[in-house]
Amino acid sequence: MTLYIGDRTVFDVQEPTYLILTVLAAQPLHGYGIVQAVTRLSDGEVNLRPGTLYGALDRLDQQGLIAVDREEAVDGRLRRYYRLSDDGAAALADQSARLRRRADAADRQLALRPDVAGGAA
Repeated sequence: MTLYIGDRTVFDVQEPTYLILTVLAAQPLHGYGIVQAVTRLSDGEVNLRPGTLYGALDRLDQQGLIAVDREEAVDGRLRRYYRLSDDGAAALADQSARLRRRADAADRQLALRPDVAGGAA
C-alpha cells in the first residue's frame, strides 16, 4: 500500500510502520517504549527488533511524519523521544480510513459465503 499526503507519495505502508505511527499518536515515546507499545497493540504479533525500529524511525523522520520531541540522559545514555507530527497524524488518519474501507469490503464479501458464520444460507 502506498500512502499519500496531497499529491506526494510518502511511503509504502507496512504493518510495523503503521503500528509505530499509531502508538506515537497518543504520546511521545522513546525507542524501547515504542517496542513495548507496538507489542501490546498487536497482541504480541509484532515484535520490533532494534534495526527495524530505528530504520523505520529514521525514514519516518526524513518523511516528516515524526519528529524528535526531546532527548534526556538516563543512566549515562541518551534517550530520544519521538512524537507524531501534524503530517504524520494526517497520514495515519488517512491510512486508518483506507484500511477500514478495505476491511468493510472484505466483511461484505465474506457475508456472501454460505460457509462463513453470518453468510448467506
